Amino acid sequence: MKEKSMRVVKSAQERKNEILDVAEQLFEEKGFDNASTNDIINRIGIARGTLYHHFASKEEILDAIVERMTREGISKASLIVKERSIPICERLTAAIMALNIKGGAASEVFDQIHRPQNALLHQKMQERLLEGVVPIIEGLIREGNETGLFDSEYPKEAAEMIMIYSSVAFDELTNLSNEDILKKGQAFAYHAEKLLGAKENTLKDAIMNIITSQSR
Repeated sequence: MKEKSMRVVKSAQERKNEILDVAEQLFEEKGFDNASTNDIINRIGIARGTLYHHFASKEEILDAIVERMTREGISKASLIVKERSIPICERLTAAIMALNIKGGAASEVFDQIHRPQNALLHQKMQERLLEGVVPIIEGLIREGNETGLFDSEYPKEAAEMIMIYSSVAFDELTNLSNEDILKKGQAFAYHAEKLLGAKENTLKDAIMNIITSQSR
């Protein structure tokens, strides 16, 4: 007598993550415009109602992917900052650049959020990054103040300014030449040093090392 195959029942969160994982794959393979909800349904092997139980549209799936990428970027930045064996300047730079997610599905996703029709989604992502990362950077600036590396009277506000500056300066590196990227990095290092009350070239090497690796 043949045994009946048991249907695997996944939790709501597991199913949502599965949909997002497959959607990311398809957006990378076909592009957001060419990938359809039918493609997602067929690849996973679920009913249409199952997908729409979790997400009302492809745009809502994109929104959830952006939220997940943002959350992962913040988590990565937090882990970097906690590594006290790494110099403060390197941690500061690495934490900021950890938010510059690129490659694979991320490239297609970020192409989408930079479109005019997705301006609100882009704004939402930027606000979420500021909310999550400013306290992390503020703590690092305070640590720098304690060691005498920085001299910032307003650590929180300095963190906000650095994050706003970096989010604008490094938001679309893929569309810039290597020369322009390096120039942006040098300018960022210069202004960040002034903002933090650091000596000249305190941040330059750390920032340029990471900027150079990002531009390759």
